This record gives sequence, structure tokens and C-alpha cells, in this order.
Amino acid sequence: MSAATLPQSRVPGSRDAPVLRWGIMGPGWIAERFTESIQTNTGQVIAAVGSRSLSRAKAFAETYDVAAAYGSYEELAAAPDIDIVYVCTPHTGHHAAAALAIDAGKHVLIEKPIGLNADQARDIAARAEAAGVFAAEAMWTFFLPKFDVIRQILDAGTLGTITTVVAEYGEHFDRTHRIFSPELAGGPLLDLGTYPLALVTEVLGSPQRLLAVGQPHESGVNAQLSAVMEFDGGAQAVVNTHVHNFTPTAAIVVGSEATLTIEGPFNMPGGFEVRFPDGTRLRHDEPSGGHFEGLHYEAAAVARAIAAGSTQSGQRTLAASIRTLEVADEIRRQLGVVFPGEAGIAASP
Repeated sequence: MSAATLPQSRVPGSRDAPVLRWGIMGPGWIAERFTESIQTNTGQVIAAVGSRSLSRAKAFAETYDVAAAYGSYEELAAAPDIDIVYVCTPHTGHHAAAALAIDAGKHVLIEKPIGLNADQARDIAARAEAAGVFAAEAMWTFFLPKFDVIRQILDAGTLGTITTVVAEYGEHFDRTHRIFSPELAGGPLLDLGTYPLALVTEVLGSPQRLLAVGQPHESGVNAQLSAVMEFDGGAQAVVNTHVHNFTPTAAIVVGSEATLTIEGPFNMPGGFEVRFPDGTRLRHDEPSGGHFEGLHYEAAAVARAIAAGSTQSGQRTLAASIRTLEVADEIRRQLGVVFPGEAGIAASP
């Protein structure tokens, strides 16, 4: 038996969200995409930008018509006319930058991953709770209209009992990219693998058993990893991520009543299909797109949550962010991958 139609997205228009004054901490590539997306699609205001280089902050401010530019993260965090700080430093700086903003009483939206490991994520959550400010991981995928539809499908039990989740993400990078820098916590796990791991843990929760294999890269980072997971009730998940070349970046969620196939790239705007055993296929179609078309949804959702007095996002709770990093930590433990500033994690024998 199959459902007659798919639900509709409940995501409101981004331009209707209450306006916040945003400060950008770290004017890199994702900060540019975020700024372009929200300046075009929302009423949100990028009011300030902070960098460890004043000249870099000023160049960003001039390009995007931002009123204030600061030559340190501390100055940005202390700025009185900022409501929320968008942390988009390199991964190794996420925790310190977020703590700086939270301790200054600012709300924070932190680029994924929220921290290098689950301990950093827990510390950010504890600091935000103590300060009474909003904090969330900018896992923009879960804020997209299509994922609101997917969430409704899962919540309604349309797929039946979930048995299997398969998700992958591979991409090609120029050899000069920071993803090949061990000192910047490089490798595919935090940049790419966080998406399939977030999907798996969103659908199935925390695994009770995990087996990981890895392949090293000549630069000293991990080049590729795969993980097989088992969950309570017997469900399984398979994840692969690497820096070798582009892949479809597709995802499949299999249930006893139907299968959900999210076309690649599954983490970006686009379509998906629900297929039933009787041959019925239900499609969700939306224009495919990238960061420009999608980042504004998370900014608008965060603004609505803060205006409503919430300190977390329902689309990506801090507990969910911590859970994803716990799985990433276990993968790294098995592979012996240690990031900067960590005391060290022993590989399994």
C-alpha cells in the first residue's frame, strides 16, 4: 500500500524572517557564499566582518557593502551592534571562535562541523546554555525545503521500519586546498563525510557497532574512509567519503514499506523519489542548486528561532550535532586519525 501524495514543505519564505544583525567571523569562501545568499534572498543584515587580518576584513566589507570591519575576532565578538556571530573560520578555530562569541553574549551559528570532536561540541553547548544564547551548527542541508518534506515522510512512518541507509560523498580538490593540511584537520571526514554521517545519525540515531577502514594520503591526512554501522533493531548504514574525485553524492533510505532515494548531491537543493513495492513512485521536485540557493534558509530559520526565544534550532539540535561527532570520533579512533590540539586517540588493535 502506498501514500497518494507527498507532503508539502512547511518552510516559510526567507525574506519574511525577523531581521538580525550578523557578524562574520572568518571571511573565507563559505562566508562569501553565505553573504551572497542572504543578501539576495533575505532581509538579514551583514553588519560586520572580523578577521585576523584587518586588510582581509576590509576587502570583504568593501566587496559586500558591510558597514564594519575588524582586525581581530575579539573586536567582532565585542561589537555592540551585532546580534549573532556566524563562525566560519577553519575547522581548527571553530571551538575557540564560538566560545569567544558566546562568552561575549552573542548568539552563534557555527559552520559544520561545530567542533573538531564531540568534546568541543559539548563544551559549546554547555557554554551557550550557561550564557542563555542561541547556538547551532550550520548544517544547511537540514534547513532546506526538501528536508522538511523528508522529515515529514519519516515522522509519518511512510517508509515503514528503516532497515538501511547508504550515503556517500567524494570530491576532487586541487592539491593546494586546505583539505590536504594535517594542521587544519584535513581529510574528507569533516568537510564531506559530515554530511552522510549527519544523515545516518538523523535517521537511525547512534550506532551500537561500527567498523571503519581508511586509506592514507601522501600529504599526511586521511584520503578515504568507509564505515559500516549497526543499530538497535538490526538496521545498518554504509558511508564512504574521499578526496579522490567527484561522485554522485547520493543517499538512499530503505524501509519495510518504501525506499527514499535522494538524488545527488543529496545535501543540496534538488529532488528525491519515494518508491513503493507495488511500483508506485512519488516525486518531490524542486530546482537543483548549490550554496547560493540554499544557505539563506538556515539564516532565516535561525532568525525566526531567536525571535521566538529559542536557544536551539529544531532542524539541527546541539544533541544531534554532538551525536554526529561521536560517530566521527569513533571512526577516527579506529583509523588512528588525530587532529591538532587533541591529546591523541589510540587506534584499535
